[in-house]
Amino acid sequence: MPDRWSAVVALADASRRALYEYVRRQDRPVSREEAGDAAGMSRGLAAFHLEKLVDAGLLRSAVQAGAGRRRVRGRAPKVYQADDEGLAITIPERRYELVAEILADAVAAEPTDAGEAARRLAAGRGRELGARLRGSGGVTDALTGLGFEPETADDGVVALRNCPFHALAARQTELVCGLNLAYVEGLLQGLEVTGLKPRLAPRPGYCCVELSP
Repeated sequence: MPDRWSAVVALADASRRALYEYVRRQDRPVSREEAGDAAGMSRGLAAFHLEKLVDAGLLRSAVQAGAGRRRVRGRAPKVYQADDEGLAITIPERRYELVAEILADAVAAEPTDAGEAARRLAAGRGRELGARLRGSGGVTDALTGLGFEPETADDGVVALRNCPFHALAARQTELVCGLNLAYVEGLLQGLEVTGLKPRLAPRPGYCCVELSP
């Protein structure tokens, strides 16, 4: 999946965005010449912008030879396709796909008690991520990377100014806040953090979970 902020910067250029939209709409690899013609720019300029889109993770490139394809200085042409994952940007950060994956797996695993299965899966996903992040930063760094926007008060309580599951939590508060709590608990277990305990503490403008010393 492309890095979102690199992708935003790449698409800020109108010419680059036009190339990306053209390539994304095609159901086949697109050459530099074709993309340039579609966007009304030279092959060289198109190549420059296409490579920037590849660097940002928005496009994939490959060298493709074949009968009837025009070669450039004896080399097979380079072609481009859009990344299958696509791109979604939300500010503040949201992670609805994570909840969707957990719920889908829970229904498949235990359709008669999907809620409890989802909480176990959420805790497991949190532990897996925490284990991967262990040693690369503290709990605040991990929570920041997940979009929770942690804020530590003088008494050591860590409030989370953003809920990555905001819209879902507003509609299904008990279910989604329970998954959120299980996920953060698992994250701390994976990080091997013992000095903080997550708990449900809903209040306006904050995530339903906070961490207490």
